[in-house]
Amino acid sequence: MKLDRVLPFSHELMKKVLAPGDIAIDATCGNGHDTSYLANLVGKSGHVYGFDIQKEAIDSTAAKLEEESMQDRVTLHETSHANALQHIPEEEHKKIRGAIFNLGFLPGSDKTVVTTPDQTITAIDNILAVMEKGGVVVLVIYHGHEGGREEKDHVIEYASHLDQRSVHVLRYQFINQKNNAPFVLALEKA
Repeated sequence: MKLDRVLPFSHELMKKVLAPGDIAIDATCGNGHDTSYLANLVGKSGHVYGFDIQKEAIDSTAAKLEEESMQDRVTLHETSHANALQHIPEEEHKKIRGAIFNLGFLPGSDKTVVTTPDQTITAIDNILAVMEKGGVVVLVIYHGHEGGREEKDHVIEYASHLDQRSVHVLRYQFINQKNNAPFVLALEKA
């Protein structure tokens, strides 16, 4: 057996909860890899809402989706994930089955433009409040950059105090790796 690294593990979690026709959120589009993966899982009858504060990320994601002929399955918004529900039609809120976050910065870009604890926790809280029972929020937490440790600590503090009757929280981490190895935090709505 080979243990999944964090990104493949995060995708496996999404694969377990998303099916054609579902609604999914990519809270941090980045270069579009997760957005594309989610669009494939929800199929032509589902939809993905993607968010990123950087135009560069939105453009990169849009190009990837067009290249893969999946642009019709995704709506992209250049805004914080904290504003996600304002951009998703209310009638689709209860159909949200999965959301994925990659916390940190856009690879290959300005490392000072990062996700922040307040925005991230607001987004998680909002999504969990409307998400369908059995839905999952997955966070891949990169924390080696400036501000990363603070965000990691705040998100873990928040998640560890969620009522276990409402949300099951899992941490998937390789504990013997150096250089602030990323890890997965998964929140399943009970």
